[in-house]
Amino acid sequence: MFRTKYLAFTELNAQLSAWAQSYPDFVTLSSLGKSAEGRDIPLLTIGRNPDQYRPAVWIDANMHAGEVCGTSVALAITEDVIAIYQGRNEAGGKPLPAHMADAIRNTLFYVVPRVSPDGAEAILKTGRYVRSSPVNDRTHQSHAYWEASDVDGDGLMGYMRQQHPQGELAELRGDDGAPLTPPVMVPRLPEDPGPFYKLYPEGRIVNFDGKRIPDPHFLSDNLYDFNRNFAHDWKPQHVQEGAGHFPGSAPETRAVMEFGIAHPHIFAWLNLHTFGGVLIRPLGDKADNKMDQTDLAIYRQVEAWMTEHTGYASVSGFHEFLYEPDQPLHGDLSDWAYHDRGCLAYVVELWDLFAQLGIARTKPFVDHYAKLDRKDFMALWKMDREVNQGRIFKNWRKTQHPQLGEVEVGGFDDRVGISNPPYEKLAETCAAQSAAFLRVASLVPRVSLEVVRTEKLGDAHVRVELRVINRGYLGTYGLPSARNLPHAEPLRLSIERDNFKIVAPAETIIDIGHLDGWGTGLHHGMSIFMPWTRGNVSEKTLTLVVQGEGALHLKVGSCRVGWQTLVVPMS
Repeated sequence: MFRTKYLAFTELNAQLSAWAQSYPDFVTLSSLGKSAEGRDIPLLTIGRNPDQYRPAVWIDANMHAGEVCGTSVALAITEDVIAIYQGRNEAGGKPLPAHMADAIRNTLFYVVPRVSPDGAEAILKTGRYVRSSPVNDRTHQSHAYWEASDVDGDGLMGYMRQQHPQGELAELRGDDGAPLTPPVMVPRLPEDPGPFYKLYPEGRIVNFDGKRIPDPHFLSDNLYDFNRNFAHDWKPQHVQEGAGHFPGSAPETRAVMEFGIAHPHIFAWLNLHTFGGVLIRPLGDKADNKMDQTDLAIYRQVEAWMTEHTGYASVSGFHEFLYEPDQPLHGDLSDWAYHDRGCLAYVVELWDLFAQLGIARTKPFVDHYAKLDRKDFMALWKMDREVNQGRIFKNWRKTQHPQLGEVEVGGFDDRVGISNPPYEKLAETCAAQSAAFLRVASLVPRVSLEVVRTEKLGDAHVRVELRVINRGYLGTYGLPSARNLPHAEPLRLSIERDNFKIVAPAETIIDIGHLDGWGTGLHHGMSIFMPWTRGNVSEKTLTLVVQGEGALHLKVGSCRVGWQTLVVPMS
């Protein structure tokens, strides 16, 4: 169902449970933690022997309550990974090279398809606006503010409009000069004849004095924007709207951070949002010339796949996604995953509504959301009728508001067609994102330990030559900028022995250091003028001299890449 509709909480859990029951050898369903209203935040782990840590990737979605398309995309990626584990070399309906599929089969996947189960349930069932969580635990609630409620008793809480001579909106008119049917509200122009309208959330005004109508606000009756509540560069509420009381003060974001910290072997982090049709990458607070240039080149490879498989634009958070110039966002998840956890982390704003409406790509990308002309609203109205089955624009219905008098409700619903793709476009959105991301997931490091040769030195000693190899694209530290993070531990070789002794080296624990991956990113590290490559930076050879009989028990790895074991008989 998730490729054709947006799932309620019970439907989501039924799908996850079905996978866990059908594939118990490599699919595990658990709970990341509890939401503010007591719901489990589902966590699906894909991989055989999930307690045996190895390089992993993370996928999360729907931390903003209304952005339910992300849940479907996360589930589509999950379904493709399950099929790859069963032997299929395909992602998003497109062939996946065999060596990439093999890498995926040896990678752990952590999938959290709905970070905000409370908010998503409120959106899907009632239509009310919730940014992340319905919780409003502010101590200051004596001011006037809008609170969502069902004014006309139809079970939904959408929007209200009211005629007003100073209204900022008017109805869009067609070529014949008559308002469109159903109506489309657009920003008022000086030449518009009227009537004019105010647009409010459907609900009531708390602490209303009978005169002053407060400005509607997206966090009016719900405190959190989860994507401002993470620990990296967090700022308090008066600096960053939606930040919450302190980093991780929301149980949902705290659960994500606790899991991320406890699992240092996560190398790639996909954070799914809607809408826009764009990949947003680091840095969020500095220009590209301040970024590690190999990091930047690796992101260029990701962007190439995004362009190939989805057609989405790729932008720097700093250069093209600041809502106010020179005012970086604070406390967002992808910045935390990139800077603090060393992950190849990025945001995808699913559903390219702008391309659907024929809007040309401009810079900065963030301006697309605010700078719409009337021709764009006309294109939206046509798309709604021709592609979206009229789910956005409907006729307004008159009703009596207990505080404002006569209003109209029900004429606009942005859940399907704006905030999320039409159901008819959902399957292609899912497939394209899976094709792109599963290529990214194959880039994790792949460490192995092998015996090059053994050689007897007389009757009593044996020389053992070992090689530790990283066959992955990324280094054992992850992105180059992550090398100095505390959890980016260098590799170590541990030696346990049976009935013999180690002659050389004297230590039974050997520091190996990090091994680079073979990848250096797109258009980086080589040129036609200097075509040579690096040395053997992805491997290291070690020599042991042992005396006696038995077996060597070897273990190589780190908390970052997990551990590989090898038993070498000496007799």
